[in-house]
Amino acid sequence: MKQSTKLLLDLFVGAVIPILVLNFLTPRTGAPTAYVVAALIPVAWVFYDLLFLTKKFNFITSYIGLGAIINGVIAFWFVDGLLYAIKDNMSLLVTTIIFAVSALLGKPVFRFFFAQAVNPNTPERERALAELLREPGIPAKLQLATWLVVLANVIAAVINFFLNLNIVVASFGTPEFNSQVAYVNGLTRVVLPIPNLIVVSIGFWIVYRAIFEHLPQDGDTPKLESDFWELMRLREESRAAQPERAA
Repeated sequence: MKQSTKLLLDLFVGAVIPILVLNFLTPRTGAPTAYVVAALIPVAWVFYDLLFLTKKFNFITSYIGLGAIINGVIAFWFVDGLLYAIKDNMSLLVTTIIFAVSALLGKPVFRFFFAQAVNPNTPERERALAELLREPGIPAKLQLATWLVVLANVIAAVINFFLNLNIVVASFGTPEFNSQVAYVNGLTRVVLPIPNLIVVSIGFWIVYRAIFEHLPQDGDTPKLESDFWELMRLREESRAAQPERAA
């Protein structure tokens, strides 16, 4: 499946369908049932994706799976008002804490995101990548990218919190509550991920720039247009030849 198709499908199942369920299923099944169904559809989609489409279990899929589990559990926490505004931020809060703690411990999460992006699929490549990521300047850029995501998540959480607090004012279990949740979700589930994706892209750009400074050039091809693992091969060959020259 193409990445663009997958992204549109994620958006449709994760945001559009739950909104439609809240708006059109509420009169037929009652507000509480429609709310739970709408909340569990994105959770079910994530697990279907991990088990039958992606079929990969790594840091990123575990991270996504954790968010789905949290959302699945809190779907049955029936609250409104301030508690609902807090509840709707729980998944984002947990992931933000994970990013922040990883940066504070010197093990920035962005390191794992980059590793998954380049896919070191052999022990030799894993070793070479680990050595590369320890080169001067790179750990600091990984930290910076991680903190940028933390900042973006905090801003998104604040916006999401106040939107819910000021718009979702009806009592849980009423059609008005579901309608208000659908309205807020239409704003937050579609709009808020866009700046987050932009920040993640900026983070990748910062990290890539730092990493490619430590890689050799392959002929006249610009580094950023070259195959990453071909440049890594050239780097390893150059490093292996240095002791021979010294001898």
